[in-house]
Amino acid sequence: MTGDTGQFRRVGILGGMGVEATIALMQRVSAATAAEDDQDHVPMFVDMNPQVPSRIRHIIAKDGPDPGPVLAQMAARLENAGAQALAMPCNTAHLYAPAITQAVGIPLLHMPALACAQAASGLMRGDTVGILASPATNATGLFGDLLAKDGIKAAFPEDETDILASIRRIKKQGPTSADIALLEQEAAKLAQSGARCVIVGCSEFSLVSKQLRAAVPIIDTLDVLTDAIIAFSGVQAKSDI
Repeated sequence: MTGDTGQFRRVGILGGMGVEATIALMQRVSAATAAEDDQDHVPMFVDMNPQVPSRIRHIIAKDGPDPGPVLAQMAARLENAGAQALAMPCNTAHLYAPAITQAVGIPLLHMPALACAQAASGLMRGDTVGILASPATNATGLFGDLLAKDGIKAAFPEDETDILASIRRIKKQGPTSADIALLEQEAAKLAQSGARCVIVGCSEFSLVSKQLRAAVPIIDTLDVLTDAIIAFSGVQAKSDI
């Protein structure tokens, strides 16, 4: 199974949003790859840039600079380095996807779009999907618009104050049992209101997604992106064995 790394396509990661989420994505890609040696893994270029302007400040507080130009510069650097596709482990940053794709000639593996497509594939028109994500993505309709293309409704926590506080807390000190309890509580409310599944649409929440218990299936956007990176690269996934 060991082969020449040249046979695999290279993926550029727009990272640092946040740092732990970027590391988690790389770990998941590695863990999901059926590798017998180093040469069997996905070749990745990673631009770890925690200094990308705050998406929340720009979108919600409206007192911060536009992250779009910085993301476009990162994308161009990754393409120039040899990346053949881009991936970004931050759902909110996909609000700036047009700035990224306009700056390069390679595709962006669009994490929210891929997750919404996966959720919709098992549902019928008119069904509802719950979203646990940054209020910024919810306020701008990112997940809602993507799901609506397949006739699926999006539902969000009624009060997102605690959700935003949890995101900020995880960025500062890492996830705690309180964050897990909050997400399980909100997932339960979404399920009770009719959600057929719940999308974990914030990569900070992806850090605890494996620990969440819910009455409906949970789709983690970071897992969906992991699968897309492996499929694009051409390495062998463990499930393929």
